[in-house]
Amino acid sequence: MNAGAATPASGPGRSSGVGGVSGTGSRERILSKIRSAVAGAPDVEITRAYRTSPPAGPEGVVELFAERVADYRAVVHVVEAAEVPATIAAALARRGATRLVVPDGLPPEWVPVDPVTDDPPLSAAELDGVDGIVTGCAVAIAETGTIVLDAGPGQGRRALTLVPDYHLCVVRAGQIVAGVPEAVGRLDPSRPLTWISGPSATSDIELNRVEGVHGPRTLEVVIVR
Repeated sequence: MNAGAATPASGPGRSSGVGGVSGTGSRERILSKIRSAVAGAPDVEITRAYRTSPPAGPEGVVELFAERVADYRAVVHVVEAAEVPATIAAALARRGATRLVVPDGLPPEWVPVDPVTDDPPLSAAELDGVDGIVTGCAVAIAETGTIVLDAGPGQGRRALTLVPDYHLCVVRAGQIVAGVPEAVGRLDPSRPLTWISGPSATSDIELNRVEGVHGPRTLEVVIVR
């Protein structure tokens, strides 16, 4: 050892040198004592009384979903199935949106004129340059006003709904459930899930609201009765 070199001091989580106990050895010794202490203990049945169904029936879920989505500052339309194409066209016209990304599997009657396709996949810069995207969804939750996408038909990959500044989403009444447990029961956890509760928004330390940081600045929802 060079003259003047300091010898590392022992302390918590550090080997104390000769005769010391390493962190790994300490862990194994503690686990061994725990195993000995619980050896022979009877198995205990754990009650999992999670709520898996709504406290009330499904009545009014469309109205509740529309109300909660509007609370998040989304633009909401509740229409009949025959009115969807005209509602989409009118919404896009109000924004002056002409370059819309359309994912595979979107019903033809919902597709705007001259759509932008994602084949080959659009780059982030290309997605940032479009006027928005029109999609369907996998599930919607009335209690929380949340839309869930799972990259299925008519939804596209996650980047398509995270980069453009405007997202118009069509939600059918049959896709709306009362609460989160019902939504989870309908979803495949192995798929890429995007949970959307209103337009993207965040606040700084002074609670100044900033929109469009983590996703679309504007969310427009067409609910089909």
